[in-house]
Amino acid sequence: MTFQRARSAEQREQRRRTILDTALAMLDEMPVADVSLNELSRRVGLAKSNVLRYFESREAVLLELLDRALRDWLAEVAEELAEGVDPDRPAGERTERFAAVVAHSLARRTVLCDLIGAQAGVLEHNVSADVVVRFKRSALAGLDTMAELIRRYVPEVGDEAASVCLLAMILTGGLWTHCRPSPSALAAYEVDPALKALHLDLAPALENGLALLIAGAMNRMSQGKPVPR
Repeated sequence: MTFQRARSAEQREQRRRTILDTALAMLDEMPVADVSLNELSRRVGLAKSNVLRYFESREAVLLELLDRALRDWLAEVAEELAEGVDPDRPAGERTERFAAVVAHSLARRTVLCDLIGAQAGVLEHNVSADVVVRFKRSALAGLDTMAELIRRYVPEVGDEAASVCLLAMILTGGLWTHCRPSPSALAAYEVDPALKALHLDLAPALENGLALLIAGAMNRMSQGKPVPR
């Protein structure tokens, strides 16, 4: 595919969308680590220097995809929670159901989890402060949305809701990496079956971790402890 130079604002925005959509299609085929600017440029049909007219780096492209994926997921998980959590059930049951719905919703979205896992260590590098500021402002708004969802179904978390959300996202990124062991680690589990206790599956591990976070937040609120700042 070969493009002519984009001249109007509409053409430039279409070019940006094409680059983003192409990168997203690549993430359906390969992990974040394998998405290169050279291959992205080839698939879009632009010289690498022309791609860099629209995004300052590979990481800037992926960070914008993460922002878009998070916003899409928040809209979808709100519907999943409405169907999967009965607000009239006891607190413990609501906590378990909330954790289960959110964990399995995230685990199904492998591209989103891969991007979350790469955020701090990869995507926020090789980008300007302006790019990071835009992303983090949007991320804060997303955390506010997620916190509101927790308070809707588990109001007992109170002012701890925002902390639970932030830690849940960090937990998701860490577990995504941990739940994808190297060939050497897989071989080690076969050599010593006792080590398989360390081989976690993403959805149940995330469900358990999120339930523990919410339960801890509820306990802190019940004891009247201030939220750390």
